[in-house]
Amino acid sequence: MAVKVLAIVLAGGEGKRLMPLTADRAKPGVPFGGIYRMIDFVLSNLANAGYLKIVVLTQYKSHSLDRHISKTWRMSTLLGNYVTPVPAQQRLGPRWFAGSADAIYQSLNLINDESPDYVIVFGADHIYRMDPKQMVNDHIASGAAVTVAGIRQPLSLADQFGVIDVGPDGKKIKAFREKPKDATGLPDSPDEVYASMGNYVFTTRALCEAVTLDAQNPDSKHDMGGNIIPMLVERGEANVYDFRDNDVPGATDRDRGYWRDVGTLDSFYEAHMDLIATLPIFNLYNHDWPIFTNYGSWPPAKFVHGYDDRQGRAIDSMISPGVVVSGALVERSVISPNVRVNSWAHVDGAVIMEGVSVGRRAVIRNAIIDKNVVIPEGAQIGVDLDRDRKLYTVSDNGVVVIGKGQRVEL
Repeated sequence: MAVKVLAIVLAGGEGKRLMPLTADRAKPGVPFGGIYRMIDFVLSNLANAGYLKIVVLTQYKSHSLDRHISKTWRMSTLLGNYVTPVPAQQRLGPRWFAGSADAIYQSLNLINDESPDYVIVFGADHIYRMDPKQMVNDHIASGAAVTVAGIRQPLSLADQFGVIDVGPDGKKIKAFREKPKDATGLPDSPDEVYASMGNYVFTTRALCEAVTLDAQNPDSKHDMGGNIIPMLVERGEANVYDFRDNDVPGATDRDRGYWRDVGTLDSFYEAHMDLIATLPIFNLYNHDWPIFTNYGSWPPAKFVHGYDDRQGRAIDSMISPGVVVSGALVERSVISPNVRVNSWAHVDGAVIMEGVSVGRRAVIRNAIIDKNVVIPEGAQIGVDLDRDRKLYTVSDNGVVVIGKGQRVEL
């Protein structure tokens, strides 16, 4: 008989480092790649692998995320499949989730109701393709209590990640450390370390016992990576899964093994730039492993005017349905649905979200513009960063970010 698997997606993070994009929405609900939300990537990975019983644990500013899940992620109830958002239920008292491990502890009833053999616990805010079934099969074969997905990173960058130290066999985890300064390389590659991807597969009994024991520890931060995994590592019951071994159908040599944690404004922006190359670093056009979403009933994109310097065109860009580029130039940009870019405007290196209007002769460079912002005629964004810092958010790398519905000054 096929093993029973329940997937739990952790979607409760505040996403403070993505402000102002997270001012009105949870981090997994932030739009990405024109027509998607961040959470669509993990849900698509699970659905493509055939795991169709999925619980999404939410907490902060979850309305936009809940609405997206309810409109987009409808499974066949006839077959008992579902994707359901679950807020903090306060089953154990009047309190929210105290951490990712506490979120699962407070939701043990969901696991007990489903009675799975194994539980997948994945994060909701990473951009990547992965076949979780291959990781589950590896976990079952190992006999471990937990398997942690690890991605190889240069040893020199170890102090930027949660690092998985492994034993001589390259599989059993001997230590799980946060941003170590003295990391050592892998047995088969001394110049690399395993960085934790925040994706775990548990044997159900081990997970339930671990989060229950953790809940009784008043000194714990009740975090999956910070407390639960080290607990099982200490018992010698944790293995690593090498993301390099994951073979996703349709992957190209260029985008195989891509994974990005878009936890900052700069990483969010850079991940968008990864989409638009001729041979993209992350390929949204893999039809063998699609990213599913629902972007409404927008008409096709339209480009109008084509004489002298008033030509509607886009170069090295992704243009979503409902967009009108009217006598303007769009370069190296990702444009979301229902955006209008008016005559003689120039958009270069920008992420433009739904419902934005770019006025005539406006200039936008190296910027993220959130939903429903009106850029007045002749406005300049990203041209004078000293001025922009007084009015908007500017990232460490000089990306100008304008929040949802924010007023733009001339």
